[in-house]
Amino acid sequence: MKDISKIAIFTLIFGFIILVLTMTLFIELADDVLEKEKFFVDRIFQDYIAFPEGTWLHQIMEVVTEAGSVLFLTIMSILVAVYLFFAKKSKWYSLFFSINMIGISLITQVLKLIIERERPELIAQYGGTGFSFPSGHSTGSVAFYGFIMYLLWKKVSIKWLKWVSVSFFALVAFAIAFSRVVLGVHFFTDIVAGMSLGLTWLVICIIALEFLLWRGRKKRNSS
Repeated sequence: MKDISKIAIFTLIFGFIILVLTMTLFIELADDVLEKEKFFVDRIFQDYIAFPEGTWLHQIMEVVTEAGSVLFLTIMSILVAVYLFFAKKSKWYSLFFSINMIGISLITQVLKLIIERERPELIAQYGGTGFSFPSGHSTGSVAFYGFIMYLLWKKVSIKWLKWVSVSFFALVAFAIAFSRVVLGVHFFTDIVAGMSLGLTWLVICIIALEFLLWRGRKKRNSS
């Protein structure tokens, strides 16, 4: 156990706790949606959070939501994967980042087809097409920006800069998910489920990555 870094131990313990909580939350929501249950919180958010076009919040969220679009995340994911492949000492970072993004995309699309929840409103302009549950913008954003936060937390040595950068990307991910409700293309439970699923998959990828990095360090130290 002496050769396991503190960051690895923290990641494993905290990761498993988050994994259990987020997976449980997603399964509970998915089960209720499959049973066609109506959620009071969805109605509240639709009545008070879904702003009409032309309002200042709606206009801001039109811009924010693009940071979680398929096109934007695809382009950025390719750039990040290429950067990690050439810049990092270990190619595992690039591999698991790619698995993280490709995996969450496939999982989200399969679940949408299985659950088949209709959207509150179909607006192709904001990527609001297809089935609603879980929110693809939410799953993709949590997976993408969450992995960026993980890299920053590990690699940024200046404490205040680490906290500021990680907090910024966390806020971006939350804002993207929130924008889907404001724009009226998702139910609130869609984004909660999406963020839960995205975080579950992200933690699985990070735990697997940390384990392989630890094995690599252990093998080098013993040789």
